[in-house]
Amino acid sequence: MKVFRWINYILILTFLASCSSGGTNGTPGSNPISGLFATQTPLPTAQVAITPAPDAQAAGKKYLDAFMSSDYASMYNMLSKPNRDAITLEDFSARYDDALNTMSASSFEYTINSAKPSPREAEVAYNIIYHTALAGDIQRDIIMLLTNEDGSWKVEWNDGLILPELAGGNVLKMDYEIPARGDIYDKNGHSIVSQSDAFAFSIQTGQIDPDLRGTLTSEVGKLCGFDPIMIENQIDQSGPGWKLPMCEGTRDEAERLLTISPGGLEYEKYNSRYYFNNGFASQAVGYTLLIAPEQVNTYRRLGYNGSERIGQAGIEKWAEPYLAGKHGGILHVVAPDGTPISILGQSNPVPADSVTLTLDNNMQSYAQKSIEFFTGAVVVMEVKTGRIIAMASSPRFDPNNFEPNNPNKGGINLMPNDALINRATQGQYPLGSVFKVITMSAALESGLYTKDTPYNCQYEFTELIQPILYDWTWQHCQDALAAGEACNTSSTKPSGMLNLQEGLMRSCDPYFYHIGLDLYKNWNRGGDIAKMARNFGLGSPTGIAEVEEESGRIDDPASELDATNQAIGQGNVLVTPLQVARFMAAVANGGTLYRPQIVEKIQPIDGSPVLVFKPEAQGTLLLNPGNLASLQEALLMVTQNSRGTAAFAMRGLQFDVAGKTGTAESGNGKPHAWFAGYTLNEANTGLPDIAIAVIVENQGEGSEFAAPIFRAIVETYYYGSPQSIPSFGPIGSPPNTPTP
Repeated sequence: MKVFRWINYILILTFLASCSSGGTNGTPGSNPISGLFATQTPLPTAQVAITPAPDAQAAGKKYLDAFMSSDYASMYNMLSKPNRDAITLEDFSARYDDALNTMSASSFEYTINSAKPSPREAEVAYNIIYHTALAGDIQRDIIMLLTNEDGSWKVEWNDGLILPELAGGNVLKMDYEIPARGDIYDKNGHSIVSQSDAFAFSIQTGQIDPDLRGTLTSEVGKLCGFDPIMIENQIDQSGPGWKLPMCEGTRDEAERLLTISPGGLEYEKYNSRYYFNNGFASQAVGYTLLIAPEQVNTYRRLGYNGSERIGQAGIEKWAEPYLAGKHGGILHVVAPDGTPISILGQSNPVPADSVTLTLDNNMQSYAQKSIEFFTGAVVVMEVKTGRIIAMASSPRFDPNNFEPNNPNKGGINLMPNDALINRATQGQYPLGSVFKVITMSAALESGLYTKDTPYNCQYEFTELIQPILYDWTWQHCQDALAAGEACNTSSTKPSGMLNLQEGLMRSCDPYFYHIGLDLYKNWNRGGDIAKMARNFGLGSPTGIAEVEEESGRIDDPASELDATNQAIGQGNVLVTPLQVARFMAAVANGGTLYRPQIVEKIQPIDGSPVLVFKPEAQGTLLLNPGNLASLQEALLMVTQNSRGTAAFAMRGLQFDVAGKTGTAESGNGKPHAWFAGYTLNEANTGLPDIAIAVIVENQGEGSEFAAPIFRAIVETYYYGSPQSIPSFGPIGSPPNTPTP
């Protein structure tokens, strides 16, 4: 037995020796015993290879950065597989949105404090601060657990990663206090929009008294702004037994109708946010609607509960932060069974502010009436301040139709097509001959023309290879010949020899074709007119912030034909009426372009106004004083010289006005009628001078349609109402065909 034990010891020692003396790569060494144990396969080492752990802090940052940008899909893809199996992307996204919305968290920020990784698991500690509208700042320290899945960190998610208080199925609940919405007034304190009792008027066709039918349709038409003939047609088409919704009015507005109470008139009383006068300056004032689904997150995080009506256009939209006031709220943590657990924060409501506009009730009323039966726009602006005192767009709409409490919603006074467009600021039109103001300015500033530069204005312009272009008098002559008359009047025969000022006065098309072509072709000044137009504020927004606006279009001409078309405001030229009123105001005031503004002040219930109107100069016209004076003289000639294109329309007007007619080819039907100008009576009347731009779509000559409306607005400004009757009929009545 002892011998056998010693033999074992010797064998063990021999084996160990062979391990240390054997050849490399499995080749046996010289020891014969060790060769017995040699192998061609290396023996395994004692260490096990481990995949290095990824960067846990980077993973935590990636997840939180995705949260910052509301990229819930990326966050969801970072969840561990068991988490993804337990919750859908939709539910996961909703958890975050619901929490942020209930908190009223308008923004948040985070800081990663530490990261503790191990090969299989990691912890990322971060601090998050939610900036909420109603509960103040909510700051929490949170631990994010991560799991290594196939070499990538995955988040072990639970609601506590939003707020620790939400772990275990707890939820957030906000109790809201919502202040009443603020009112809107005109410059004189007349209500434009406020919470009010109102009557919804309708006609019950089966109860009409035949003897009072005319009175019924006439009085309803006056209140609602409808043509009585239209109401008559509705009655006839409906037959007896029908209820025809009409419009709304307060007791004061409808006093006469309520007093007469003709047979067939019905009305229901209701209370709502009421828009007076069937929507005073409706496109500028705007309207409210319920928060749309795509707006919910935005407004919930501003402190709204989601059921409010908010401004969706115009002043209602721009002034939403003032008109809505500040909501109050108490943020609770609630257990799954509904038991309140704690309060995370709270705030008190702040009453809404009221908004006073620069608009004048009477001026706005007549501006709207002047285009009521046309499609178009009127803008009235103080020349030395940029203050808008009237902004009318037609067709108009009644914002009361959007009120759920209104029994008439869906009545015959629903908005026509495109009525929501504010044509004063969003309508983009060719300017026609009013653009010659800019072409004349470019000609004078080029140094190649003076106010006395002569030109023989005939029917045809033949300086282009093709086509032949014509003066406006040529078309008038053709119309006269077709009627069997001779072309021997001021408007049917060529204007003849004119200087530049007279060219503007007569609106001679060939003269301005010549200027455009001359600058483009002979002097390498093809961009001068476009440059002057941009300096006058065309082709870019005016800067009015309170209502939506478009930029228009001014391109550099690319050909001789482009240059001639641009010189008379055609081709690619597009402008808004507001832009035109603004540059006319600048011509009147000596060259300063002001930012148009429509808000006079914003007034809280207590204390001083938080915003007060201040004129804002934005630029200066590129006209030296002498050239500006020449332009002003020519614009005065348009209205006062017997040969001026607006002389007939302004005949007998007791106030000095200057301006320019325009007839712009629209490419669709009759031309657009333009007139733009300003008053020159401040020294005599004490009233600030005003600039006015009028466009009437697809009606014809500017001198026949737009110039009479301009005059009516001037008379309203100085007398309180129009004093003359245009050739197309009284202001506010359906138009007839004007007498040339």
